[in-house]
Amino acid sequence: MGKPTGFKEFSREVEPYRPSKERLLDFKEIYTDHKEDGLKTQASRCMDCGVPFCQSEEGCPVYNLIPEWNDLVYKEKWEEAFHRLMKTNNFPEVTGRVCPAVCEGACVLGITESPVAIKNLEFAIADKGIESGWIKANPPKKRTNKKIAIVGSGPAGLSAAQQLNSVGHTINVYERADRIGGLMMYGIPNMKLDKSIIDMRRDIMEEEGIKFHVNKDIGGSGKNSLSMEKLLKDNDIVLLTTGATKPRDLPIENREGAGVYFAMEFLGQNTKSLLDNDLKEDNFINAKGKNVIVIGGGDTGNDCLGTSLRHGCKTLTNFEILPELPAERTDNNPWPLFPRVYKVDYGHEESREVFGKDPREYSVSGKEFLRDKNGKLTGIKTVKVDKDFKEIPNTEKIWKADLILLAMGFLGPEQYLNEKLKLDLDERSNFKAEHNVHKTSHPKIFAAGDCRRGQSLVVWAINEGRAAAREVDLNLMGSTTLE
Repeated sequence: MGKPTGFKEFSREVEPYRPSKERLLDFKEIYTDHKEDGLKTQASRCMDCGVPFCQSEEGCPVYNLIPEWNDLVYKEKWEEAFHRLMKTNNFPEVTGRVCPAVCEGACVLGITESPVAIKNLEFAIADKGIESGWIKANPPKKRTNKKIAIVGSGPAGLSAAQQLNSVGHTINVYERADRIGGLMMYGIPNMKLDKSIIDMRRDIMEEEGIKFHVNKDIGGSGKNSLSMEKLLKDNDIVLLTTGATKPRDLPIENREGAGVYFAMEFLGQNTKSLLDNDLKEDNFINAKGKNVIVIGGGDTGNDCLGTSLRHGCKTLTNFEILPELPAERTDNNPWPLFPRVYKVDYGHEESREVFGKDPREYSVSGKEFLRDKNGKLTGIKTVKVDKDFKEIPNTEKIWKADLILLAMGFLGPEQYLNEKLKLDLDERSNFKAEHNVHKTSHPKIFAAGDCRRGQSLVVWAINEGRAAAREVDLNLMGSTTLE
């Protein structure tokens, strides 16, 4: 390593977000500019640890060559670092922004000290690649006669498309929304991932020869529908990367009616309106002046907090059914597992700025939505629960609310596409296909990403897309050079 004693000399420092007061005024990215000197110092903390768990199964799902590009950053060889990063990760400019950094949880230095700031380094390397023009189209030198249709343009679909196109196959990607990107476009707010990043990648991939078809609902019944039969007829292989988009509901009394929405309805409409008309038209779910309750404490719930605050909500509360996490790892959560510890994300920090407190209420379960005689939402009745989610007597409480957002995760892929296909499903209603094989019960149909493994991370979707591409290429050609 460039500086063998760096981990002993320097402490962990992460790049800060923009100040809360400033970033709450817009939907621009929350991040500050990269400081190369500070990043060089952080890169020097990477140990010559022998067995780098950061790039193991417990760490990075795409097996990023983390120690190598850390060392290259320390030596100020940014372009070399960029190419090492791109060797394993199709979209580091995305993962550097939105990945929860499972690699840092597995960092060997993290056993005794704070881990290396790997996420910041990945983010900076990717941005350096954009600024320097290192990210550019690389079309294949020759084409095979094989045609592949990919259904869904999220991270799994796009990584598979890029990999399969690189070996010369003809790729058509179908997306039911009006823009490509899937979760990255309409699930992650602009302040975490500016959509120009997705547009840049789309332009490059089109230059490489990949064709995108938006507003195409495969297996649907509306005016934008396209049948699976046609895709199967026109292509050698169809790869399903539709995501796990069926949201988990809260079917308690008075669920039906205005005022209660799924998180993705809220976030998706906001982003679309932001991109279409800068939120100038009243065609999205607006939290302005409302008492907002977000049910669900994950990343999606946090994104609902940040978006509601930018709208100008009146009050903001976040229910979590789980108890508050500990400040440090417990005995049943040892290194190198991802640390399940208390954290303050950007939405929690912003809520403290606006309302003076963290919005989270722990061990809370909804019992009944409350509506007036006209059906207007007025609040929700809750009860406290123990660690086994059993109700605690005499803990019921009424909360005032004009808008309640359900951010409780997803149950699996929507099934209308499968009504005629009758593909085998696993016990969680995902398309049944073995990981690193990815073939479904239909010989011409493969599956990857959340629709196969269930709700997961962007980085796992990239892993799945790359693995599926390798298996599709092997199936079509008898051998493969894809990694």
